[in-house]
Order: sequence, then C-alpha cells, then structure tokens
Amino acid sequence: LDDFVARMQTAFEETRHATPPDPNVARIITPPLDDVPPLATGVEPGTLDRVARTLHRPPPGFTVHPKLAKQMEARSRLWSDGQVDWPLAEALAFGSLLLEGTDIRLSGQDSRRGTFSQRHSVLVDYETGAEWTPLASLEGARGKFWVFDSMLSEYAALGFEYGYSVVHKDALVAWEAQFGDFVNGAQVVVDQFIAAAEAKWGQTSGLVLLLPHGYEGQGPEHSSARLERFLTLCAGDNLCVANPTTAAQYFHILRRQVRRHLRKPLVLLTPKSLLRARVARSAVDELVGGSFREVLVDPVPAGAAADGREPRRLIMAQGKIVYDALAGREERGVPVPVVRVEQLFPWPADQIAEAVARYPSVREVFWLQEEPENMGAWPFAHERLHHRLPPGVELRLVSRPPSASPATGSQTVHQHEQEQLVERVLAGL
Repeated sequence: LDDFVARMQTAFEETRHATPPDPNVARIITPPLDDVPPLATGVEPGTLDRVARTLHRPPPGFTVHPKLAKQMEARSRLWSDGQVDWPLAEALAFGSLLLEGTDIRLSGQDSRRGTFSQRHSVLVDYETGAEWTPLASLEGARGKFWVFDSMLSEYAALGFEYGYSVVHKDALVAWEAQFGDFVNGAQVVVDQFIAAAEAKWGQTSGLVLLLPHGYEGQGPEHSSARLERFLTLCAGDNLCVANPTTAAQYFHILRRQVRRHLRKPLVLLTPKSLLRARVARSAVDELVGGSFREVLVDPVPAGAAADGREPRRLIMAQGKIVYDALAGREERGVPVPVVRVEQLFPWPADQIAEAVARYPSVREVFWLQEEPENMGAWPFAHERLHHRLPPGVELRLVSRPPSASPATGSQTVHQHEQEQLVERVLAGL
C-alpha cells in the first residue's frame, strides 16, 4: 500500500509541475466526415463465393441440427439465385474482411446465435455437441474471428469492447445489444467515452454498436434504440449514426468502417422484421460494386404519373417505416417519391438537396417516422431540413404523438397506429 501511495504521489507531482499546453495552439482535428469521398467497398465475386461456400458446407462428419440444416439450405439457394438477405450480407462482409487481413470481434448477449435466430455464427453438432465456427475456419483468412455471448451487463460489456477497440484500432470491433433499447444500461460509457473521448483526449475508436430497432408491437422495452439520444450527442463529426434498409447497404457500411482511414464510432440501427424480409434483400451484384450511399431515392412509379400528374409531395423517412410507405404508395398508385435517409450523422445535406431537386413540382415534404414526435430523428432533422428545402416547399411531420413511453404495450393499438401513419402520410393524394 505504501508503495502504491508513493507512486500515485510521484505521478501527482509530475503532473502538477508539467508545463500546461499553450492555449493558443490549435487542436488537431481530423477532416470532416462529409468531406471524405465515397469509398468503394465492393468485393470480387470469387471472394464472395469463397466465403459463401465456407458458410454453407459443414466439415466432414459434422451433423447440423435438422432445423438449421433447412435454414442453411434455404440460404444457399438464395445465394445461388443471386440474392442475399441481411444475415448473409453480414457474414459476407465479415468473411471478405477476414480474407483481407482484418481481425473481427463481435460480442453481445446473444450474438453467436443472433437474438432473432438469424446469425448462427457458431453451430453445435446435433450428435456430439462439438462446435463449428464457419468464419473462423475460412481457408486463407489472414484475420482472426472471435464471437462471444457476453454477460448480462451492457455497462460492463460495452465498456470492455470500447477499450478493446481503442487498443486494436485496425480490427472491426462490434458490440450488439440484444434489443437496441438495452443500450441505456451502458449510457455512461456512451456519454463519457464513445461520444466525447476524441474531443476530450484525442482518443479515437472505430467501435460499432449494433442496436436492433423497429416498431413491431413488442412493447416499450423492445422497440426503440433511442436514436434521439445518440443524435443529441452528435457534434464535430464525433460519431457516425446510420439506419440502413437493405442488405447491400449493411454490407458496405461494415466494410467502410474498416477501410476508412478515419476511426469514428459507428451507431447502427439494425432491423428485426427486415432480417428475413424479401424487400430488404439485395442482388449479389450490389455487393460486387459500389459503396454505402447516405441517401436512397425510390422514384415515382412509372404508372403512377401516367395521367400526367406531377408529384406535389415527397416522403422522407428512415428505417423500417420506409417499406410501409412504399407498400401504401403502390397500393394506392399515387405519384409520391420516397427518399430514404440512410445516414443521419454526419447529416447528408447535399445528397438530400439533390434528391429533392429531382422533383421541382414538389410543394410539401413529409418527414415520416415510427417514433413519437419527441423521439426518433425528427427533433434532430427538422431544423436541418428547414434550412435546405427550396423556397415554397412546406415541411410537415407524420409520427406518433409525443409520449413519455417509446411505444404502446398493446399489439392491437400498435397495429392501428402503424396503419394510421401510412394513411396520414398519403392522405389527399
């Protein structure tokens, strides 16, 4: 104890007598993220095929659980048909990075299987109980793959993974919440370190937070990753916050996180019902070329404007509600373009302005969100949209009413609310 106290006293004296930094010297700041050009993150077809074969071919003598065997066969057929769903896109992103020499570390309360039984990164032999981790056995991989089911403490697990990402900066380190709502158990780590460490100490991190988010009637504790809290913390390009809606977008943003020379924490709102949904699938070709796109535009269907009507309204949204709006548009056959804001911070102002400019006849922009008015992206987005919309274009909101709770606890009420959101955003067209 005396030795420890002496060491602390020595450190204190050295700090007290150290020359304070010159307040006139400007702090070194990394280039703004919105000034960084799009990064090509596509992967050669042969590389993707190599990863897919590893995922779908168990080692000799390994007996896959019958239910999982059917799931693997279905995913293999999907790949053969030239498509990928969300879990397969993730595995292909991980596998391609491993082949390129990037270490990958993923942890969370149910990450090996995936909370929604979608990942199955570790399989257990149905006969012997032996484990097989496909990505860890990828032939020719120069990177190492670790995946863990962490303890039931978001505070401890996220704090550890943040520290790991600070030390091993070249790795893709990801922490996954069982549901995005549960990240509030680690709010201290988010506020003190993830959001502010670079500003306070120049300490950078490329940690990825995977936060399942989406309103499916599962109640107030299983619906919202509290997007509004992260957006409140955003300033000075300290974070990247995104809510991708397709498998290809997820693939590219994971690869971009490593291939960028800048290290910034990435907050990813990930889906639940979209994990297996056909609408969220992507063509394999979209993984071969291209990059992550901050804004996607779903143009007016050709048939909708056949009577000569030009769109007067534009819908802007992010996340799962996009597909509800698209389904409602198709059902009614109305000429309304839908703009998906896939990245919320850094705010893609130029891309949004370009998307709106494609429709000079538009006189009103509706921001559509599942969350209550006082939550979600609206408190962050509306001021930025007001500044950049063309003159004469009115900005409106369609959301759930302000609420102290993120969501209702009634499935019936939830379904009614979802239907009303689509009715309101398309009313009068």
